[in-house]
Amino acid sequence: MTNQVSVRVPGKINLQLSVGPLQRDGYHELATVFQSVSLFDELTISETDTDGIEIAAIGKSTIPIGGENLAYKAAELMCNKFDIETGLLIKIKKEIPIAGGMAGGSANAGATIVGIDSLFSLGLKRDEMERIGSEIGADVPFTISGGTAIGTGRGDQVTPVLSRGSYNWVLALSTSGLSTPAVYKECDRLREGLDISKPHVSDSLLQALTHGDAKTLGKALSNDLQAAACSLKPALRLILDVGIDYGALGGIVSGSGPTVAFLAESEDHALDLVVALTSSGVVGNVIRVAGPVPGARVISNT
Repeated sequence: MTNQVSVRVPGKINLQLSVGPLQRDGYHELATVFQSVSLFDELTISETDTDGIEIAAIGKSTIPIGGENLAYKAAELMCNKFDIETGLLIKIKKEIPIAGGMAGGSANAGATIVGIDSLFSLGLKRDEMERIGSEIGADVPFTISGGTAIGTGRGDQVTPVLSRGSYNWVLALSTSGLSTPAVYKECDRLREGLDISKPHVSDSLLQALTHGDAKTLGKALSNDLQAAACSLKPALRLILDVGIDYGALGGIVSGSGPTVAFLAESEDHALDLVVALTSSGVVGNVIRVAGPVPGARVISNT
């Protein structure tokens, strides 16, 4: 048994997010297509001599360190399920934006499950870890599998998608986040009185992924939460317009936002887009990433 493990986990973007009507339980049925991209958090999980679970941030990140942190919840759940009695210290190095619509908190939960499985040699299969993850949050199972996948139900029923090639993305990151519940509430407000159909995944989007066709994929990007995110943060509309004006194949608010993802035609095109968006003055932090990439993976055992 090792006493420390490090796990790297990527953020995600939603290539499509179709949101069904509000249900009696307060949730929405979803049909979404996830893609994990090369923007990573790194978690180091260590056994300690003290009782309980401790969360620590590496760097300037202002993550919650108590029970509201999803990594904490994941560790607590794993300890209860597998009778782990030792104390745990979880150090989190953040690159995925907080409250950015890229499943940063869920990714930390997924990484914690993968890390604890490795640390204590539990021998869990990936689908078993995904099932545990679904008890914490709808996005957690995908962060464990990664790649490109369809999410149904609340987004937690994950099915891999055939996706050829690699895609070049440019992310416009915001300095302030958006609350996912607030965005859903605004979505419901904007759609009040409308007949909302059952969500389904776009055939043209799946065909574009199957053929590795970035141009068709760019046209097929869609997010039912985008109008709500833009309503709460109007600057997002300007960012989307500027990215398209500068030649992006498509642009989309990722998940509940406020991260905006632009699809580029090539690596060189992505570099040009980063320069254009940065110089436009409408967004301060612009980065280039690629997808799909694998989900949470152990990178060291010591």
